[in-house]
Amino acid sequence: MGFLDGLLGNASAVSEKEVQEELQPILFPGETVDKAYKLIRDMFVFTDKRLILIDKQGVTGKKVEYMSLPYKSIARFSIETAGTFDLDAELKIWISSAVEPTVAKQFKKDSNVYDVQRILAEKVLK
Repeated sequence: MGFLDGLLGNASAVSEKEVQEELQPILFPGETVDKAYKLIRDMFVFTDKRLILIDKQGVTGKKVEYMSLPYKSIARFSIETAGTFDLDAELKIWISSAVEPTVAKQFKKDSNVYDVQRILAEKVLK
C-alpha cells in the first residue's frame, strides 16, 4: 500500500538501497542512508550524518530542492496529531537560532508522523 499511502499524503517507507543510489551525487564518500520516507513527491532521508529533505517542484517534478540539515543543528522538533475536525498531523523542525520552524510538513495520518518523529529523536537526541 506504499504507493497509495504516498498519494494520500501518508509517509511510506522507501528502500534505503534505492535512495542511496539515487542520492549518490549529493552524498559524501562513506555516508549511508539509514531510513527514507516518501510523502507524495517529497522525501525525508535520514543518513548517518544528516537529514535530507527532498522537495520536488513544478508540474513535472524535474526541479528538485535538496535541503540538508545536520542533526547537530536541529534545535527542536514537534508533532501535532490529527484531531476530530482537523484530519492532518504535522511535523515541525527548528534549526539552531530560528524562531519559526524551518520545516513544516503535513501528514494525513498520525501513525506515519510518529515513525518519522521517532527516527528524528534517535538521531538528534543521542
